Amino acid sequence: MSLTRVPGLLFGGDYNPEQWPEEVWAEDVRLMAEAGVTMATVAVFAWSRLEPEPGAHDFAWLDRVLDLLHEHGVAADLATATATPPPWLVRDHPEVMPVDAQGVRLEFGSRQGYCPSSPVFRGHAVRLAAAMATRYGGHPALAMWHVGNEYADHTLECFCPESARHFRAWLRARYGTVAALNTAWGTSCWGQHYTGFEQVEPPRKAPGPVNPGQLLDWRRFCSDALLELFAAERDTLREITPDIPVTTNFMSLLHGLDYWTWAAAEDLVSDDAYPDPADPGSHVAVALSYDLMRSLKRRPWLLLESAPSAVSWREVNAPKPPGMMRLHSLQAVAHGADGVMFFQWRQARYGPEKFHSAMLPHGGVHTRGWRDTLRLGADLRRLGEVAGTATRAEVALVFGWDSWWGLEAPESMPSNRLRLKELLLAWYAPLHARGIAVDLAPPDRDLSDYRVVIVPNLYLCTAEQAQALAAVTGELVVGPFSGVVDESDQVHDGGAPGPLRDLLGVAVDEFWPLPDGATQRVRHAGGGTGRARTWTEWLRPDDDVAVLARYEGGDLDGLPAVTRRGTATYVSCLLDDVTPVLDRVLGGVPAIGPPPGVEAVRRGRHLFLLNHTTAPQQVTLPYRGRDLLTDTDLRGVVRLAPRDAVVLRIEGDT
Repeated sequence: MSLTRVPGLLFGGDYNPEQWPEEVWAEDVRLMAEAGVTMATVAVFAWSRLEPEPGAHDFAWLDRVLDLLHEHGVAADLATATATPPPWLVRDHPEVMPVDAQGVRLEFGSRQGYCPSSPVFRGHAVRLAAAMATRYGGHPALAMWHVGNEYADHTLECFCPESARHFRAWLRARYGTVAALNTAWGTSCWGQHYTGFEQVEPPRKAPGPVNPGQLLDWRRFCSDALLELFAAERDTLREITPDIPVTTNFMSLLHGLDYWTWAAAEDLVSDDAYPDPADPGSHVAVALSYDLMRSLKRRPWLLLESAPSAVSWREVNAPKPPGMMRLHSLQAVAHGADGVMFFQWRQARYGPEKFHSAMLPHGGVHTRGWRDTLRLGADLRRLGEVAGTATRAEVALVFGWDSWWGLEAPESMPSNRLRLKELLLAWYAPLHARGIAVDLAPPDRDLSDYRVVIVPNLYLCTAEQAQALAAVTGELVVGPFSGVVDESDQVHDGGAPGPLRDLLGVAVDEFWPLPDGATQRVRHAGGGTGRARTWTEWLRPDDDVAVLARYEGGDLDGLPAVTRRGTATYVSCLLDDVTPVLDRVLGGVPAIGPPPGVEAVRRGRHLFLLNHTTAPQQVTLPYRGRDLLTDTDLRGVVRLAPRDAVVLRIEGDT
């Protein structure tokens, strides 16, 4: 089943006709048809053109654009155009602009210039969404609604008086009484006791460290405030056009928004991903993000933005070398995407993104970029049968945004070197290298479907989350600095690992973070040594706990580093190489085992082999089948050219 009304794999990009004279539009849609484009994202930043004066709409130009797209077989991912307010709204109501933590109100002139809590902004945005839905709800080009754009990219938080009022209302709903708030935040520390909600303000710049409980609730509030803004438009669209799916484009593994909650509020998950062509390991990090997108609703998703070549916002914007645009796009499909879209269709001549690459570059149809666009369009047509198919994973990586926010609090932690993305990648990368499918999961999900559950870190762990982990029927691995605090960022009685104490059979006597550049040798019980960096712990295991590895040398010499009770393994440090742990717990989990630099991903009855190296590679196929890209039967050993791919439709029972 397709994500939208458009069959097969979607292909296209952001289209900004308002940046071009109308005579260019005919060429655009003709070339879209030639390239096999099936969907275009339209009107993302068009509010000032669609509503040039308050309440006065000019839809005529967009009518013509949508008609042209439909005439050439291109569907529309139609934006509500509310990603940037028009100048008249900002000048009539300057209070809609966000205020930073230093109390400075930001000025108009970029994008996402709004306070998420502003009722004025929200009211105008909802009215425009209603007008768009009324105007275009029956248009044959309309396939999907696109609300806002990249929420929390530029504006995650606002510290204005309206945001303060909204924050206080959010706190009242969460805690009910100021006494409960004081208990949760531990305001008896440093004399911060409140006697009324009206005394609470956002965590603006203060003389010293800000209350960690307040910071954690502020992160929760900021995610929820933007979600309320999205939901206000979504509800309007659903009322007027109930059969049109609604999405907003996520930003991969983003710290600011709880995507577990956000994904539940939209009809389909879409993502913007921009791996750095200059980083030889970027394909691993983006694969992790793609697996998150697939896991958010546990079904196919849409890559709504990616770069055909160079972006415009890094300090050095390296282009994608030949083959990489195609390879990165096929990688997204391998990890569950039912379409590949780009920013942008036609490369802009002006503005901050004039040097951002496009499907149709400045040089037009005589460029390498255009040839790459044509090739990818043809490939995606060949892979149409992949759309809607599922991925089965037997390994889960567990994390939650509450825990992430608490772990990366800006101050007052044992070490500020623990970063969740790095902790996730430390486990994900070796699984990815083995060709093992991985789901990501929140800590309160039923995890009984998985043979192996890995929790790289769960700094914030509730009793309910601990119960979910205790119910795991397969192998469980828990990483360091887990079970430290409760939902209010207060240390559990008895210290870490808190509610995981009985499950893991250990107590953390003392956290032992390592200085920058220092390492700690670890000796594994089965032989061999490894090294830990950044973090270690002084553990006290119960008598029935097996010690799988010990610290060797230094202050922790001889103390347990990795322990095991039953099927639960605790890793108290950041190992440079987690292979010895994985070798013990993976057991019968199927692994394809491709050569280094070759990614192997199974999606339904299709095996994707992706050569991310610059040298030819040979892969022994675990199945026989037909390569959909070349329409060739394959079995045995297959040769992959540099940055080339095979998409094998598997034959027989597997």
